[in-house]
Amino acid sequence: MPTWAIHFRSSSATQGPVTIRMGTASGNLVTYSSWIYPTLILCTYGFFSAMKPAESFLTPYLTGPDKNLTIEEVYPKLDRINHVLRVLVQLFKDMKECYGTKRLLYWSLWWALATAGFYQVLNYVQVLWDHRAPSQSSAVYNGAVEAIATFLSSATSMAVGYIRINWDLSGELALGIFSAVNAGALFLMHCTANIWACYAGYLVFKACYMFLITIATFQIAVNLSMERYALMFGFNTFLALAIQTILTLVVVDSRGLGLDIVTQFLVYGCYFAVISGIFLMRSIYILACTRCRREKQKSEEPITTGSATRL
Repeated sequence: MPTWAIHFRSSSATQGPVTIRMGTASGNLVTYSSWIYPTLILCTYGFFSAMKPAESFLTPYLTGPDKNLTIEEVYPKLDRINHVLRVLVQLFKDMKECYGTKRLLYWSLWWALATAGFYQVLNYVQVLWDHRAPSQSSAVYNGAVEAIATFLSSATSMAVGYIRINWDLSGELALGIFSAVNAGALFLMHCTANIWACYAGYLVFKACYMFLITIATFQIAVNLSMERYALMFGFNTFLALAIQTILTLVVVDSRGLGLDIVTQFLVYGCYFAVISGIFLMRSIYILACTRCRREKQKSEEPITTGSATRL
């Protein structure tokens, strides 16, 4: 095994580069006349000597044979309770910030309700098509219709950026109107026996939903801080999935109503009609309040001008 000899030599008594000469018993020498090599050695030593386990491995490290601490010593019970309480308080504050305004509350309500209905229709529309035109006895174009629906959805989503409308004032009216269109498309799919009419109804339904969900996403994002995007969109999606689960249990599952596929789409049409009614009434209320406010401002302007003239 070779033995190493290390010699240090400074070029002056006070300053200058350090020369490190390393050699083996065979006489081979490696000379480093720079500060880089000793600096690298010191940094490497300091790095490895200060290594600690990552946070996920910290508890096993502290309770292991090396430190020999108990779990109560590492995490006192009171500290754990306080940590949980702090998390819950912060979550409550964030939820209050997200849903504290009526505008965000109503847009999120539409998001959850409409998304639940959309995914429910998406899951069972193929069953309806197969009922109207069985694939064993007729030519079907389900895949082509899905492709066209995706293209139309992309087009309507992009069209939102080119529409110059005050969505704060007219956004909920759009939710009500296009939700009514969705309800009409679902009623068409329920009533007709023509597969092409079913295809057309589905194209209208999906395009309208994608148009509205783009507006809803924009309205929620502009009225919310970026740090709370994940919380709000995640919670809205959770509500949508919870509502969809309830719809499935009540309408589809045999333990609920267990309706046939045609009647299911009648229920989904009524569901979107209720959503439309909620937001149409809300939009009418907003427009009426805005009109009354403007009329009040106009009636106050002459009085203010007259008093200023007399002065």
